[in-house]
Amino acid sequence: MRSQLKKEVVDNMKHLGVYRDDFEHTIDIYVGMLAQYQAFEKQFEEAGFKITDSYTNKAGATNERKTPIYTAMEALRKDLATYSNLLCLNPKTYERVKHPEVPVRKEEKEKPKSKLIQALSETS
Repeated sequence: MRSQLKKEVVDNMKHLGVYRDDFEHTIDIYVGMLAQYQAFEKQFEEAGFKITDSYTNKAGATNERKTPIYTAMEALRKDLATYSNLLCLNPKTYERVKHPEVPVRKEEKEKPKSKLIQALSETS
């Protein structure tokens, strides 16, 4: 499963023109997180997409809390977004790479010539 995910990620990066061998370690981390997310997604579906459950604390009070699987998925989503930015695998970062915004320079005003330069240019 991971090898197929990695192949897809590398193929996508090559297609976008952002792949480099230097990114292998980062790609491996990203692919690992993708595999974890897919496994959690399957478990979440099997649990009936349950977001919260009841929890009784030491004092005997019962509260609703997010399920551990949902909490893990939330954290992974954030990390996946970060890594997809690093690897230029989302439209926002891809556009920035392909069309970097070059700051426009302020138009420089011509400095007034000194009297000496004016005098020298008149004599020429």
